[in-house]
Amino acid sequence: MPLIRVGGELAYATATPLHAEVDRVLADAPRALVLDFADLTFIDSTGLAVIVHAWREGQSVGTTLRLRAVPRFLTSILDITGVAALVGRPLPATRAALGPDSARSAATA
Repeated sequence: MPLIRVGGELAYATATPLHAEVDRVLADAPRALVLDFADLTFIDSTGLAVIVHAWREGQSVGTTLRLRAVPRFLTSILDITGVAALVGRPLPATRAALGPDSARSAATA
């Protein structure tokens, strides 16, 4: 199961690398894609749009989007905007579940 770690600020100026990595991973149509937000410090509407894009594109290829280690501020934003209902409940913050070799980093700062 592919894992993309998202860190730093996910905003207008930094969202492009994550968008590209999501598209690259989804091209292989995995069963699931995990976005790990353990190191996320800020998100704006563009960053939120990348999450929605990942969900929508995942749906089109049969990939389930999972969110992991979601900070409290992002949980609030996902709930307020209704995005939480699209992606379901976040996964626990355990990085060991997937192993270090399955991780791709899309740290934005």
